[in-house]
Amino acid sequence: MNEKTVNTNAPVNVGAISGEDALGQDTRAKERAEKLDEENESFGSFLWFLLKLALAVLIFRSFIFSPFSIPSESMLPRLWNGDYLLASKWSYGISKHSLPFSVPIIPGRIFASEPKRGDVVIFKHPVDGTDYIKRAIALPGDTVAMRGGQLILNGVPVPKKRIADFVIPVSSNTVCVKGSVREQTADGAFTCRYARFRETLPSGISYDVLDFGASLADDYGPKTVPDGRVFVMGDNRDNSLDSRFPAEPNGGVGLVPQDNLVGKASVVMFSTDGGSAWAKPWTWFSSARWNRIFGGI
Repeated sequence: MNEKTVNTNAPVNVGAISGEDALGQDTRAKERAEKLDEENESFGSFLWFLLKLALAVLIFRSFIFSPFSIPSESMLPRLWNGDYLLASKWSYGISKHSLPFSVPIIPGRIFASEPKRGDVVIFKHPVDGTDYIKRAIALPGDTVAMRGGQLILNGVPVPKKRIADFVIPVSSNTVCVKGSVREQTADGAFTCRYARFRETLPSGISYDVLDFGASLADDYGPKTVPDGRVFVMGDNRDNSLDSRFPAEPNGGVGLVPQDNLVGKASVVMFSTDGGSAWAKPWTWFSSARWNRIFGGI
């Protein structure tokens, strides 16, 4: 009787997978899929967070507060070139000018209200659309004039009292213009000295102005402000292109339409003398005017 022998040296089929190995691979594949789903969900959540953050910032800047910078010396002595301030956007109503790039999706001005005489207002230039900042002096129905540098409102001279000179350090953001006195301090630094006056409107609101002496815009009007307009002036009276000048690109603003109002200047958040450089981080601190930060307007 022949016996069958089993060849114990036969090659093993390495391609065969046991049930246990298959189960392990299925588990690992499932884990990888779950991990990928979690990563996609996390990325989607992050994008949704960024979208909500951008929307919140847009709403805040458009309707609550928005930052602005002072690029000139037309509002000296209160606001200096290099000041960064916050403006309340709701003060005079909401319009297309409340939105970035003045996107025209808001008709007219919602919740509109007039500024008060003496408010420091931010508005869009009637011709070129750039942001300007001046002080509201006269409202619809008011008659405004100037004689020899004296402001006259509704036929009555606005009280103007000489007070202590205004002195400001010379810097990259500040130069001594005609009408000022350039002086050198004991430590070798230079300053500009200006004649300063305190004006008081009929409402009792007071503010300081600078006067260089006789100038072209010292005589104006009388002019009655029509409906829907506001007459504005810079506090630096002889260095300001304001409502005394016709509205022209990069020039005067004329009688500003109230629909162009953007907000009311509220507080100075930061100020720099212009001496900083991005490549030199230490200058970010040395050029800061720390005593002006959080100053009211």
